[in-house]
Amino acid sequence: MFSDTTGSWTPVALSADLPPATVIPAWTPAGAIALWRSQSGLISASSDRCPHRGMRLSHGFVRGEALSCIYHGWSYSPAGGCIRIPAHPDLVPPETIRVAVQQVEESDGIIWVAVGEPVAPPPRLDHLVPLRSLTLEADIAAIEAAAGGKSDANGLIGIADCPWVRLLPTTQIGRTLVHVLVEQGRNVADRLMASRFAEALRRRAETDRKDVA
Repeated sequence: MFSDTTGSWTPVALSADLPPATVIPAWTPAGAIALWRSQSGLISASSDRCPHRGMRLSHGFVRGEALSCIYHGWSYSPAGGCIRIPAHPDLVPPETIRVAVQQVEESDGIIWVAVGEPVAPPPRLDHLVPLRSLTLEADIAAIEAAAGGKSDANGLIGIADCPWVRLLPTTQIGRTLVHVLVEQGRNVADRLMASRFAEALRRRAETDRKDVA
């Protein structure tokens, strides 16, 4: 994905898929994360394991400006520090109880999470509008072959039969998450067509992968 000499950015989700006071599982090359948006709209990317009992924080819940574990309710701030332990309401949690967090940027309807320390922001895609995301059981090479195009400098793949659609893929373990984007100004019919193209491309890419295997 888009990178520089010190780090990289991963497009983990679309803004529309993370409304206020929600948490979803996501993945970067650094591992699994709990991606969450506070009630005020602040987005955070926390390690997806509670340090107490190892429960996935992406199974938890958001209240106000904190992410809480579903198991025992330990709560964490956007900076990663534990701020509340329900079983000990009078205890101020020590600073050593915390989860790792990663830098997050939200732009053009896409949520990017940093791996390492990028010296530049994520690429601007302001001429494109996010449509949907889908997961493919195929690698990026198979997706490029099915689309009839190659990834550009920003990681975008064009579709030969639908040139006003772009795919923004990110590799996961054994699969690829693909965000489907369309050029600004496209109408509802065009968006529906783009979604159908993406589904057809998924079938081609996954079929080609099975044939090769």
